[in-house]
Amino acid sequence: MDAGGGRRSDRRRLVLHGGKKPYGYLGLGELFVFVFFGLVAVNGTAYAITQQPSWVALLASVAIGLLAVALMLTNNLRDIPTDVIAGKRTLAVRLGDRGTRLLYTAALLAPFALMVPVIVAHLPVALVLLALPLAIGPVQTVLRGAQGKALIPVLGRTGQLELVYSVLLLIGLLL
Repeated sequence: MDAGGGRRSDRRRLVLHGGKKPYGYLGLGELFVFVFFGLVAVNGTAYAITQQPSWVALLASVAIGLLAVALMLTNNLRDIPTDVIAGKRTLAVRLGDRGTRLLYTAALLAPFALMVPVIVAHLPVALVLLALPLAIGPVQTVLRGAQGKALIPVLGRTGQLELVYSVLLLIGLLL
């Protein structure tokens, strides 16, 4: 059919918007990021190397998953006004501005608390605490109410934090 509302146009619209039920429109994006970039990726890698499950891998996977979620929350926080207009019901839209800022803060800081039992069992993992100062700036910016383009540097700094945290955690576990 023609592009004026026919069947082909409907298919094109589905492709451009991620199918009939895209995760972003359901508010499930952060859940899937947490599960697949955190739990599956870290536990899967640890299991492939050690051939056994581990409480350390579980805590590390939750920590890395939360940092990945913080990245997505930064982007979705910035997009709340346009997502509301578009009818996109991301987790940020559902939580609102304040709730998203609080969840971002928790997702950025909780990974450090999660490593306390690991540090008690294996002191070199305390290296991850060297990444903590990298969290202060982004948290302050978000909690002070930065919006729009002011959140773009927060996105970059959150990504840097996840990278530094991950490398320090790996080094600490290897020592």
